[in-house]
Amino acid sequence: MSDIRTLALQCRDAAQQLGQLSTQARSALLMSMADALDADAGAILAANEVDLQAARDKGVGTAMLDRLALNPSRLVGVANALREVAGLPDPVGEITRDYVRPNGIRVQKVRVPLGVIAMIYEARPNVTADAAALCIKAGNGVILRGGSEAIHSNTAIAASLKRALREAGIADAALTLVEDLRRETMLELLQLNDLIDLAIPRGGEGLIRFVAEHARVPVIKHYKGVCHLFVDDSADLQLALDLLVDGKVSRPAACNSLETLLVHADVAPRFLPLAAAALRQRGVELRGDAATQALVADVLPATQDDYAAEYLDLILAVRVVDSLPAAIAHIQQYTSDHTEVIATGTAAHAEQFMHALRSAVVMVNASSRFSDGGELGLGAEIGISTTRLHSYGPMGLEALTVERFVVRGEGQVRG
Repeated sequence: MSDIRTLALQCRDAAQQLGQLSTQARSALLMSMADALDADAGAILAANEVDLQAARDKGVGTAMLDRLALNPSRLVGVANALREVAGLPDPVGEITRDYVRPNGIRVQKVRVPLGVIAMIYEARPNVTADAAALCIKAGNGVILRGGSEAIHSNTAIAASLKRALREAGIADAALTLVEDLRRETMLELLQLNDLIDLAIPRGGEGLIRFVAEHARVPVIKHYKGVCHLFVDDSADLQLALDLLVDGKVSRPAACNSLETLLVHADVAPRFLPLAAAALRQRGVELRGDAATQALVADVLPATQDDYAAEYLDLILAVRVVDSLPAAIAHIQQYTSDHTEVIATGTAAHAEQFMHALRSAVVMVNASSRFSDGGELGLGAEIGISTTRLHSYGPMGLEALTVERFVVRGEGQVRG
């Protein structure tokens, strides 16, 4: 039996133990995990610095370094995210439907844990804790396979969390970190459809496509985040400017950052010079169509590839459109089904925008940066699905359960 199969078997057995814990016991376990992260902060940050220095030595770009980096405040945020998840309503055992059939049998649909989740991710050491918290709260085991660039950080975080499991009398295999980072091991993990119930890849488009193409287990897919802001002709321009700056600048390496700005032609002469000044002050490079270039000096010409790009950097594609339908048509052509935003003062335009687009999250007069499990009240998210499976959009606790039928009778037979 291979090592990875052995690890998966042990995780499955531990998951069954987790699934039998009460809500209170699982919540207490997460609180202990958060306390363990606080206690081990020094060791975790030291391990993260080893990873960061190795990445700098390799010449890794700023976007990847930002995803990889921990600092005291970020680590406090990771621990507090575990505490937030501990306090969230427990989906396990929730009755979502309850009715009685004519023959007297009572039919319920009840949420139960999925089982074992395989998390495959790059560069984000916080995912180690976030994924563990969400999976354990929902009664699942989790197998974590991070990237080599964060191996020291992931190992230090996992060691803290596993200690909390052991101290609570739970087999620490419920949280399994794969330390063998060979591609062959990951491929074998993705073939274990008798042990793994769901795979969730988080990282670049290349990683996600690799997992989706090689897995024999169900896969949640999110290839990239090409997020749009459309400034309607009825928009409050200061409001729109605030949404633009926050969406593009606050954390450009995040998948919910803005990549394309669409502006109605009627407000473009007023809005685009303001937008360009605000963005350039913050180091943003603009790439626009001919109409944008006519209104703002020194804008680089945008290509079709620019409108399809997920820059994850201080670069923004800009286009002037003649109408709301034209903005919708542009988004439909280039969307990655992640997040779309409209700034508008017209309720009917907001409704038209929302109903025309099928992206996982649609915002009206709110920043794209709210497209995040924590900001939407889910606690720390385990990922985002842009494929229409049992979950669509940011994934929290409910997405780590499935609904099964429970039927209660008094001896009824079908005959």
